[in-house]
Amino acid sequence: MSVRSKNLNSVFYAHSYHPIQAGSIDGTDVLPHDNAIFRAQLCSSIGFYDPFGDPKATGDPYCTLFVGRLSHLTSEDTLRKVMSKYGRVKSLRLVRDIVTGASRGYAFVEYEMEREMRRAYMDAHHLMVDDSEIIVDYNRQQLMPGWIPRRLGGGLSGKKESGQLRFGGREKPFRAPLKQIPYEDLKKLGIPPPPEGRYMSRFQVPSPPRRERNLSDKEEDSHRRGSNDRNRTEDTLRTSVDIEERHYKRSSSHRDDRSRHHHDRSSSNREHRHRSSTETDRHSRKRKERDEHSPRREKYSHRSPHKD
Repeated sequence: MSVRSKNLNSVFYAHSYHPIQAGSIDGTDVLPHDNAIFRAQLCSSIGFYDPFGDPKATGDPYCTLFVGRLSHLTSEDTLRKVMSKYGRVKSLRLVRDIVTGASRGYAFVEYEMEREMRRAYMDAHHLMVDDSEIIVDYNRQQLMPGWIPRRLGGGLSGKKESGQLRFGGREKPFRAPLKQIPYEDLKKLGIPPPPEGRYMSRFQVPSPPRRERNLSDKEEDSHRRGSNDRNRTEDTLRTSVDIEERHYKRSSSHRDDRSRHHHDRSSSNREHRHRSSTETDRHSRKRKERDEHSPRREKYSHRSPHKD
């Protein structure tokens, strides 16, 4: 088959949950092959399970991480210490048996920020905690449409000896279809067909669903961006005005310095001219007084001698 030949070594993941499809290794089954799948299909068809009806499932689902395959000896403090390496843990709930109080081997960890949850989603998978290899996944209970938990016959992954293997998740993704995809039968039963052209390599990590932003959030973001742009524009204008004022002040101070220097020069020149004229008058007056007090010189006319 062309699809199989092209995607033989590829895998794909489910975006929504369907019990019959989750029980198939390639997502092409149309009939349940065990009683657990039948129970999960029944709960799904009559709406018996409400994913938002759990009063203990509090917090932001986009910041919450599912941690499974924990050791029964792992405590809340140990798990908090391990998961705090990837971000600030806001709340942690280790699921325990309602009668005995013993750990059931899985927990929900809520982080302060969504990026911290995604960091733990990428790095904490297959981590060893108390000699047990844990698995990490996003909060499918509230973020995966049609989700049915394992206690009602649904869930994902599982062990082979239990006979309740489920595919389409991070731990056990769907394989490439092993037979012709029965599109008509899948459509009649309301089962989404396996994706074509959206296969991934086994070394790629599927991304958790992102938060859908509604119109009010977009308007708020646009308003925030507009206010930031206005603030930036005002800061730019204020900066330009400050630069012009400083330039004007420097220019005016430079002009004042030049005018002051010119005034000082003109004052010194006038003073110098006044001092020069005063000294000239004084010298001329002294010369005149000296001439008046000195004896008058007689003027002799040199006549040539002549004979009587």
